Amino acid sequence: MDYLLKTEPTVYSFANLQKDKTTVWDGVSNPVAVKHLREMKAGERLVIYHTGDEKSAAGTASVVSVDAADAKNPQVKIKAGKALGTPVSLAEIKAHKLFADSPLVRQGRLSVVPLTAAQFKFLTGE
Repeated sequence: MDYLLKTEPTVYSFANLQKDKTTVWDGVSNPVAVKHLREMKAGERLVIYHTGDEKSAAGTASVVSVDAADAKNPQVKIKAGKALGTPVSLAEIKAHKLFADSPLVRQGRLSVVPLTAAQFKFLTGE
């Protein structure tokens, strides 16, 4: 499974992740988003999405490890991938039929969103 992780770039941006190389993705409180974090596995691909004024996919990352011992606050260690050549805007995402039933479009406040392989490819070109 691939996932999209939302972040407010003024708090922690994709550039911050690239500088840090790895980080623990935590602080997620929505029960559905927490469930998705617990389900992640090492090696899975991620898209980092900037919320706020940007509203666009910014780069890629991957899951290094998952510690779900605390079911309400799983600790997911991720490592930076590469910046997207051209960020993909929310408007572009909403306009594409691949995302018609996606929680990214249907549940706008969900901070961890599962992606299909086709959705990941559309966002990253990979």
